[in-house]
Amino acid sequence: MKTQDNQENKGQSRRNFIKQSGTVGAGMMLMGSIPLFANSKNEEEKEIIDMSKNIKTKGYAAKDESGKLSPWEFERRPVGDDDILIDIKFASICHSDIHQEKGHWGKQQYPQVPGHEIVGVVAAVGKNVTKFKVGDRAGVGCMVDSCMECESCTHGEEHFCDRGETKFTYGAPSDAEPTGITQGGYSDKIVVRDHFAVHIPDHITFEEAAPLLCAGITTYSPLMRAQFKVGDKVGVAGIGGLGHLAVKIAVSKGAEVYAFTTTPDKVEDIKSWGVKEVIVVDDEFKNMQAYNKTLDYMISTIPYQFNVTPYVMCLKPGGTFTFVGMPEGSEIIINNLMLAFARVNFNSSLIGGIPETQEVVHYCADNGIKPSIEIIDANQINNAWDKVVNKEARYRYVIDASTF
Repeated sequence: MKTQDNQENKGQSRRNFIKQSGTVGAGMMLMGSIPLFANSKNEEEKEIIDMSKNIKTKGYAAKDESGKLSPWEFERRPVGDDDILIDIKFASICHSDIHQEKGHWGKQQYPQVPGHEIVGVVAAVGKNVTKFKVGDRAGVGCMVDSCMECESCTHGEEHFCDRGETKFTYGAPSDAEPTGITQGGYSDKIVVRDHFAVHIPDHITFEEAAPLLCAGITTYSPLMRAQFKVGDKVGVAGIGGLGHLAVKIAVSKGAEVYAFTTTPDKVEDIKSWGVKEVIVVDDEFKNMQAYNKTLDYMISTIPYQFNVTPYVMCLKPGGTFTFVGMPEGSEIIINNLMLAFARVNFNSSLIGGIPETQEVVHYCADNGIKPSIEIIDANQINNAWDKVVNKEARYRYVIDASTF
């Protein structure tokens, strides 16, 4: 594991270089082909990138459904008038990356670069861009485009584009991309429409900000919609990459949090985050019976098929159960008769729009809510994926993009 101080020093030197070259880049953008200096892995070297041409990129890609990734050099689309080019510093690993690349949610086109928790520095901007300037800290989450005209898109819910034109960060068909699909953040660069990037405040490190762009927004959005009051009893089922952030956010909002996990060696970590109780769920769910009809709200981040009934039964009549975990096939099995007797509201939630994604980044930065992370090199990705599947991650792996 790398120290964050070393990463900050490294990131600072790279930011200084970009700021120094920003004036040159801005002037050149007014000319035709937009050549721009970009810093390479060696800070002493300079590489000229022609922004009117495809952007050469290095990353790690899935080549098939095996779930094993390997190095891949590819090209991204040129920087358009409404685009920004981001020099990626870190990208974190989400369980969704594993599901998608293994084909659990449907057949995929390969090679495919996963990753939708992306942070870095703006290296170039298109002529229409006013939201960002060269040198800004920026992040990209789960989507990179939509129609931007429909009711949902113009009201901050781009992930629910009424025309079905939401383009997710990797694996989405795209005529604009040389590979025919969008490619994600396990790479050293990304080109994205400026609207779909968010600002990363200075008072949170890049590596701590990255997980907020999926795990953070995916839990923050339903927790805010739940509108629970200070002192309400909130359950969190599944304490992994998403669940541990759900716990920290709920605690910060004044909830009395009950954490449900099947992993005993996570108990001390979870207690340190300020929960009321940690329940290590046994195979027959016997120890959950003591919590029947006690909770006001529960969010489940469990990404597998599981017996939902014992969890739902923990809620008071009129309480709400929100499912954000996405299991294989995106399906869950639930007993409708049980739901009827439980008198519980049951719903699901999908990430959040760009305004709310910006909101969660600022909220966590302002309130000191930091994901628990481990920084890894690119050649450790496959091992990290195995650990995520085996519930050994503590709690989000973050890839150092300088190692691609």
